[in-house]
Amino acid sequence: MAWIRKIVSLPLYVQILLGMVAGILVGIVALRADGGLFIQHWVRPWGQVFVRLLQLIAIPLVFISLIKGVTGLKDISKFSRIGGKTIAIYLATTCVAVLLGMFLGLIVQPGKLVDRNRVAHIQENYLSVVEEKKQISMEEQGRGPLHFLNDIVPNNLVGAAADNSKMLQVIFFAVFFGIAALTVPRGRIEPVLSLFDGLNDIILRMVDYIVKFAPWGVAALMAGLVTDTGGDMSIFGALGVYALVVIGGMFLLLLGFYPMLIHCFTRLGMKKFIRAMYPVQLFAFTTSSSAATLPVTMEAVEKDLKVSQEVASFVLPVGVTINMDGTSCYQAISILFIAQVLGIDLSLSQLLVIVLMTILSSIGTPGIPGGSYVVLTMVLTSVGIPAEGLALILGIDRPLDMLRTAVNVTGDATVAAMVDKR
Repeated sequence: MAWIRKIVSLPLYVQILLGMVAGILVGIVALRADGGLFIQHWVRPWGQVFVRLLQLIAIPLVFISLIKGVTGLKDISKFSRIGGKTIAIYLATTCVAVLLGMFLGLIVQPGKLVDRNRVAHIQENYLSVVEEKKQISMEEQGRGPLHFLNDIVPNNLVGAAADNSKMLQVIFFAVFFGIAALTVPRGRIEPVLSLFDGLNDIILRMVDYIVKFAPWGVAALMAGLVTDTGGDMSIFGALGVYALVVIGGMFLLLLGFYPMLIHCFTRLGMKKFIRAMYPVQLFAFTTSSSAATLPVTMEAVEKDLKVSQEVASFVLPVGVTINMDGTSCYQAISILFIAQVLGIDLSLSQLLVIVLMTILSSIGTPGIPGGSYVVLTMVLTSVGIPAEGLALILGIDRPLDMLRTAVNVTGDATVAAMVDKR
């Protein structure tokens, strides 16, 4: 039992990677021993339980995180003075990041590198999903141009919360609730805010427990996926290309988009900005936490970029909560990759839903290990993509998570400099 204790003591990302490798090996052995049916009946269900746990926690996690994020602005006068500009710029940069991810995912199409015969075999396992999506696509052709508003504004919160595919409606209500709460005197809503603080702590602890199960869930899902694909290794070559696409998107944001904003909207030089942000990015890369990096970010922004303390003390903490450019770009690429591997074609309206969901859900992505898994599962479900495909990318997620955290904090600093200039 000593070896089990050693594995458990390893960092979570190492455990997930080992789980992925173990699942691949188990799947290959099962194929050679003609044990595919055993994997499907006795191993894969454990992976499906892991996915269901992520789906279970998605709505309460995003709902509570969003309300805390909006009400965390606290001072409505400050919100009206610089908060509006901050939120608008954050949403704009997130939108650019999502569209960049969509562009790279649609142009490179790493999931299409999987052998097409194997994809046809995989599609047989998700035939009902493919047929359902075709039916939805046909129904959407007869809808008016403003029908998407009905998909955003709920007529029944309980009904929306009972269906993971209607997460956009839950997000709308949470943002609406948070903005309304800002207009009520703070003393009158303190009990409500305390309730949400307590609920947030409980939900994050639940996420922590679920993520601890991730190595076993990923192993079970990968074993099932290997038996689905017949042991074809082209899927792992596609996974490598997917990782390169994500890395390319991150560097385009780091070295292209943010320096361009600094050049166009501030008095800072691009070289000065890049030099000032380098130690912050390195710290974010090693910690994988925007929240843990916040003190370093604030020091660099105030001392090196000469941003006023008033702006930095407001914009940067808000950015840690609601600005996730790197995560948003990554999620767009990941969703397209999973859909491509499973052979699922997405309509234009579904791509639009992905963009909207990714932008809005970035506000509710908690800064904890595994938080992005929950949100990604939610977005996958909202457009009808089987969440089991998440197993494809979790094994290599850790280094990508480190890089996108560096992007997130760079985006926060960029917006702080822009708001201070204005």
